[in-house]
Amino acid sequence: MKRNDWKCLIDALLFVDLCSIAVIGLLLAFVIPSGKTPEASKFLLGLHRHQWGDIHLTLSLFLLGLLVLHIWLNWTWVAGSARSYFGESWQKALWVLCAAWLVVLLVAWVVAML
Repeated sequence: MKRNDWKCLIDALLFVDLCSIAVIGLLLAFVIPSGKTPEASKFLLGLHRHQWGDIHLTLSLFLLGLLVLHIWLNWTWVAGSARSYFGESWQKALWVLCAAWLVVLLVAWVVAML
């Protein structure tokens, strides 16, 4: 397969995966009851709420892998765009962006634990 074919395949998988994650997230939030409801009502299509959560997590991890592949396949564009925005310090700017992303994840994790 050519590089553009891989890009197209990865982008299509990203779209399908993200849509699947969104639909399952909406199901977990609004359709499948949680809390002190009867156990029988926590099933949808034969799967328990926790099984849907496991699928949601698996698809999310798959999405992270696809995102890494997507960035790797488009690295020339990423580096060129960063270079045009930040000049010679483009690598430092990308490292700062990655660090900021990790800080956001850490803060979200801490807030979720409260």
